[in-house]
Amino acid sequence: MSGKKPFLPVLPFARSSGALLRFLTRRVGFQDAPDLLQETYLRLFRLAEHETIAEPEALLHATAINLVKDHLRRRKTERKYLDFERDADAEPAPNALPDAWMEAEARLKLLVQAVHQLPPRCRQVFIMRRFEDLHQEEIARRLGISRNMVEKHLRLALARLKSALD
Repeated sequence: MSGKKPFLPVLPFARSSGALLRFLTRRVGFQDAPDLLQETYLRLFRLAEHETIAEPEALLHATAINLVKDHLRRRKTERKYLDFERDADAEPAPNALPDAWMEAEARLKLLVQAVHQLPPRCRQVFIMRRFEDLHQEEIARRLGISRNMVEKHLRLALARLKSALD
């Protein structure tokens, strides 16, 4: 190559963005679909910086499908390690016996201790995700780390917290 960047036709992307967003919304929901759409385009543009893409529209759809699979697999893993709805139900009813309240309080103290014992960056990522309700992409951006590293910290945090509660 003579120093020029490969040409990436933008038109197929513009024509298919609405359809691709609808596809992603059906698969992952309206809240996560725009992020996956953006990640799909980002990956293709990064690839296009280094090589010519023969069929950009086909690659666009294949990339979106793979991102959906990764997203669903990640959500399944998160649910496996920590079930927030189940934890919310763990609080005893207002008219429960004092023993139930004492047990719930003890579990809460264990959880707080376990969070404080997490490595600093791991604890920071967990708090941002669980209590500030930030998406992995936003956490990665704010901390200047990759999304994969955010997910690694979350997996570690969830595994350690689950272990502390078991």
